[in-house]
Amino acid sequence: MVLVGSTVVASKIIGAGMPPFTATALRFAMALPCFALLMAVTGARPPRLCLRDGLLLVAQAIAGSVGYTTLLIAGLQRASAVDGGIILGTLPLVSAAIAMLLLRERPGRATLAAIALAAIGVWLMARGGGDADAPQSWLGNALILGAVICEGLFILLNKRLRVPVPPLAQSTLMTGFGLAFSVLASMTEAPWSLSFSSDAMLAVGYYALVPTVGGFLLWYAGSARVAGAEAALFTALAPASAVLLAATVLGETVTPAQAAGMACVLAGVLAQAISARPTPG
Repeated sequence: MVLVGSTVVASKIIGAGMPPFTATALRFAMALPCFALLMAVTGARPPRLCLRDGLLLVAQAIAGSVGYTTLLIAGLQRASAVDGGIILGTLPLVSAAIAMLLLRERPGRATLAAIALAAIGVWLMARGGGDADAPQSWLGNALILGAVICEGLFILLNKRLRVPVPPLAQSTLMTGFGLAFSVLASMTEAPWSLSFSSDAMLAVGYYALVPTVGGFLLWYAGSARVAGAEAALFTALAPASAVLLAATVLGETVTPAQAAGMACVLAGVLAQAISARPTPG
């Protein structure tokens, strides 16, 4: 989750020197050989999927792989990394809200209160975030929220698969599909005519190898050793990491409004995670 938070800072650097679809294609082009190697080393095999599940995986790749990355980079071209980190923290609550709207799930009071806290947090952040030099924009914040919604849809679609796909195989498929779609979309940016900054290239390499591949290995190794509800608590570290790194690496200032918004988002995430923990029986 600390590495997930670092993708906000990486995306901010990428957005300053590379268009979103091209950056996304390069990310997947670097990550795919690593996942293919892991598949070969572990002896994992691609799953046999029915047409419905295959189409669901394609939709997941469009939303969670391409949509999330490109919208996050595009949003951070217009908004601060601190704002991006705070909005990123709403992912568990956005996922719960999507389930309520699309699956008609009935949330408990704790979930509704958590979603309300997160909404207040984002409102506080948008109302008084950033310093005078940071490129603040409602459009940037909206694009970042769109990225979070795309990731929430990814989670929702994953629950609709009839046959569960092993994590490594799914990550490899998502990376492969993501590469194909982002390469096609990058043609609109004419990447062959552009020159990219070394900082942007290094940030893409970091995003591809450390949070994408390394984050996958750490998350599944850790979640195999703890209960799901305990793992959910650690999602609160992603926005905290993003804000801390934005302040230390990028030198962004955290305003009182942003700090208050961050506190509300973290309180909402923790409240939802704690309420989801099974009670001793």
